[in-house]
Amino acid sequence: MNKGKKKNVRETALQLLETIEKNQSYSNLLLNNAIRNNSINAKDIGLLTELTYGTLQRKMSLDFYLQPFLKANKKIEPWVKQLLRLTLYQMVYLDKIPDRAAIFEAVEIAKKRGHKGISGMVNGVLRNIQRQGLPSMEEITDPIERLAIRSSHPVWLVKRWTEQFGLEKTAEMCELNLIAPMQTARVNLTKTTRQECLNLLAEEGFQAEPSPVIPEAIKCLQGNLANSKAFKNGLLTIQDESSMLAAYALGVTEDERILDACAAPGGKTTHIAEKLNNTGKVVSLDLHEHKVKLINENAQRLNLANIETKTLDSRNVQEHFEKESFDRILLDAPCSGLGVMRRKPDMKYTKNEEDISQLSAIQKKLLEAVAPLLKKDGILVYSTCTVDKEENEKITTAFLNENTNFQGDLSVRDRMPEAIRPLMNGFSLQLFPQDIGSDGFYIACLRKKV
Repeated sequence: MNKGKKKNVRETALQLLETIEKNQSYSNLLLNNAIRNNSINAKDIGLLTELTYGTLQRKMSLDFYLQPFLKANKKIEPWVKQLLRLTLYQMVYLDKIPDRAAIFEAVEIAKKRGHKGISGMVNGVLRNIQRQGLPSMEEITDPIERLAIRSSHPVWLVKRWTEQFGLEKTAEMCELNLIAPMQTARVNLTKTTRQECLNLLAEEGFQAEPSPVIPEAIKCLQGNLANSKAFKNGLLTIQDESSMLAAYALGVTEDERILDACAAPGGKTTHIAEKLNNTGKVVSLDLHEHKVKLINENAQRLNLANIETKTLDSRNVQEHFEKESFDRILLDAPCSGLGVMRRKPDMKYTKNEEDISQLSAIQKKLLEAVAPLLKKDGILVYSTCTVDKEENEKITTAFLNENTNFQGDLSVRDRMPEAIRPLMNGFSLQLFPQDIGSDGFYIACLRKKV
């Protein structure tokens, strides 16, 4: 394609967009591979990330803008459609790139990839948009469809969320989902303090600040903390602030035996182990061996010796552990992931309502499976990284109705960081992306009666 030359940033972005759509591959994994394999210059990594994620995030809006200009070109090859989206994203949403430069690059790529007719069509469509301007979304009369197109979320999802949370809250969430999240990390307090860690990062040239929400969390303003010496030396773990709340909800005390039932890649397991101050035991399970390996690698890097891992389907835990053998249990259940769409923008185009129904059945089975392993007066935390009621409130309500030996644990509010307490609803928390700028996340805290 490139006559032996390295691909430039836009060609790499185009190839990524093609692969993501064709194979329904995860954008974050492909992006990291592309940076490595194409030897992308450090100064261009930000642009490549912006072009790939931005075009993905705004795909439905871009298609709405393109549609009137493509009517005469019905049979367009997928890569040409991606090239038009990629270029229009630059023209509409990126101020630093002049339209003429974006169009020139698109035409050059079209010449390399296609023939004269394709490059002429690409040039014509983009020049027409430049001259005539974009169609107005205000012409879409249905408010749900308008929000869906404006925020590039599937109509079924916007409709579903509007029914569950109202249009205003749904609009806030959809708009925030378009903005890339800030990287956050958890400081390993068994090895250092938050301030010492921040000082070390500053010496390395990273810009980071304390989280106003979680006492051991930091926010990264510039750089990737995974490349820091502090990360390599086990002083921190890359983790979203919302995920850190699961260990707070558990409220562990030293020397306890804890079960983390769906644990990979180990962020919550290692947080619990740190809160145990390297005492007690965290039994950490996951269905996939390669993911269990990740948990072990993280435990080793953080120098945590109180983690025991096992490759196991947690629906079968009762065959492997005695009843009432754990002081506390965390079930961070597999879910639709609708709370993490800022990180994985491609997800919103691949999920459907059937997925949610199938997942809720698995979640219910997992909860029923782990519950007998909890000691009397023990705490069971159920969490997900989604915002859907079918995977959250409906699961815990059904569980409590069918298991009268459990009750909602209202004392969880006192265990949470102060900034989170006003957001609590009894024994549960539904965190939306707009609440603290984190992932969408759900936590319910249940106590086994004595």
